[in-house]
Amino acid sequence: MNILQTIILSIVQGITELFPISSVAHGVLTPYVFHWNLDEEFLKVHFLPFVVMLHLGTALALLLFFWREWADIVKSLFSGSKKVLVLVIVATLPAAIIGLVLEKPLTNLFSNVTTAAIFLIVNGFFLYFGEKLRSRGTKEIEDLTIKEAAIIGLFQSLALIPGFSRSGSSMTAGFWAGLKHEASAKFSMILATPIIAGASILEVPKILKSHTPGLLETSLIGGVVAGIFAFLSVWILMRWFKKKEINAMRPFVYYCWIVGALVLITKLL
Repeated sequence: MNILQTIILSIVQGITELFPISSVAHGVLTPYVFHWNLDEEFLKVHFLPFVVMLHLGTALALLLFFWREWADIVKSLFSGSKKVLVLVIVATLPAAIIGLVLEKPLTNLFSNVTTAAIFLIVNGFFLYFGEKLRSRGTKEIEDLTIKEAAIIGLFQSLALIPGFSRSGSSMTAGFWAGLKHEASAKFSMILATPIIAGASILEVPKILKSHTPGLLETSLIGGVVAGIFAFLSVWILMRWFKKKEINAMRPFVYYCWIVGALVLITKLL
């Protein structure tokens, strides 16, 4: 990938990883929309580690934004209640286990433009009915039970299918568990950090060991750009959910429907 392609994909990833509109689907759709003819060897060998490097930039942005929450979690190891730490661990395990076992088969099975567009539309319906069918949230993160945290983590695993949003799935499950919109969004963002960090441990060394000229430098630039836009995105998202307890998902629903439909129309023409 050249620098311009890297910057475009990094901006898209930084935004879509946190907005409930599926970063995986946009990773599939972006090259199609811009008519990129990417090198086959890059796609087979280096694309996944490259995307993980972009995710690493996102994870660092989340750590910076939620540093107080993470500081409290770390402090709880030595004193005080460890409930939030336990909830984070429990909610992380389903996606970590399922991702480790099924990520490649699912990605290979569903990662084409048509299926990504279809599942993006399905994601819109999931967000729409998920929010519509919930009761008004009253809980904070600390009020979740272990079972509810596990269910949220299980729904987070839907993001392995391009088109389903990790943040959208976990936030919707949070709504069903009775979390307030802001609390559900915050818990979803906190859960993203260990998932991305785990993937980075597995994939980033492949870039470091690669002998492809410029790959490391390009990946680092992409990670920085993705991190900057992820920080801006989470700031916007948290302000939005703080103000909206009703129909907060509606703009993202319309976006998923419109983009998915437009892509499908272009494929049929």
